[in-house]
Amino acid sequence: MTDKLCIVVTEGTFDKATMSLMLATTAAATGTEVHVFYSFFGTKLVTKKVNPKLPGMWRLLTGMFVKRMKGIGLGSYLEMMQQAKDLGVSFYACSTTMQLMGVKETDLLPGTKVLGAAAFLKLASESQTTLFIG
Repeated sequence: MTDKLCIVVTEGTFDKATMSLMLATTAAATGTEVHVFYSFFGTKLVTKKVNPKLPGMWRLLTGMFVKRMKGIGLGSYLEMMQQAKDLGVSFYACSTTMQLMGVKETDLLPGTKVLGAAAFLKLASESQTTLFIG
């Protein structure tokens, strides 16, 4: 039986965005099946207009963090997202949140699937580990 990891992301800040991708790519690289579900403010992380920033006053230092990440071999958010996709990570936008926030399926990054909470809960119930990043 393949290990399965489910991650729920409910905030769209730079730290939550990169942490969820770091965990997803690491797990996928070790052979784990990974599913990442974006809900509420996390949903913007799977839209074509994505540009995550650090929260609050730290927002001003986002560029510095991006440069530091590049300096240690980590890609940008979109590069990390592509790496995760290449490793087989599945990405989902919450259908209810999309309706609530006026996000259309055409607004989503390529490869992002629309999924309801009940369907994600089924995935999570079959998972060895479910992480909440929010």
